[in-house]
Amino acid sequence: MNRPVWLLDVDGVINASRPGWGGPPRSGTAYSGGDAYRIRWAPALLDRIRALHRAGGVEIRWCSTWCADADQMERLFGLPRLARAWSEHLSATAAATAKLTAARDVLAQGRRLIWTDDVEVPAGGPVHDELTAGGRALLIAPSPGRGLQPEHMDAIEAFVPTPASEAPCSTVDATPADEALLIARRLLGGDLPPPPGTVDGRRDTGPTRIRCDRFNR
Repeated sequence: MNRPVWLLDVDGVINASRPGWGGPPRSGTAYSGGDAYRIRWAPALLDRIRALHRAGGVEIRWCSTWCADADQMERLFGLPRLARAWSEHLSATAAATAKLTAARDVLAQGRRLIWTDDVEVPAGGPVHDELTAGGRALLIAPSPGRGLQPEHMDAIEAFVPTPASEAPCSTVDATPADEALLIARRLLGGDLPPPPGTVDGRRDTGPTRIRCDRFNR
């Protein structure tokens, strides 16, 4: 099975100031470049990410300025070692270019793409149209202060194909990509397919970064 690739950002996607999910957030400390950063996340979100990884239907790759220190995220989040879109420390400007390159590379390899990033995912325009042509990509840009929410995970799970051994016996014409787009349309309202990644309306700017809190890196 040609699994889709999920390019997963950290700050503003998993690490969020108000992650919600109906329970208290968990927090811990990660280290990068000699600095300590407070990381906050929703345990229920990580449960669903781990379940998707264990099911084997999607390849998850870190695509974040945390890539060089992704072991810190895996330690805090209880995740196994995942692939990295790159391995070196990058500035925010260089990382923005590297993220788009990583997304294009996934599609160029003939694989479907899931890209979750609170800043770099295009909400519209030519790059958005390029990436989503043919329904091969699901783009989600969560609100930085909230990160991924249950409805985002619903769309991701619908986009990931079900292994044949677990597929229902009934015949269904809709593809996983169709189902994911339908979920996105229900979240956004209206009859036309609005740009993915805008389910929360205009994005908030998130909290101001201080030494002990890191939500938008």
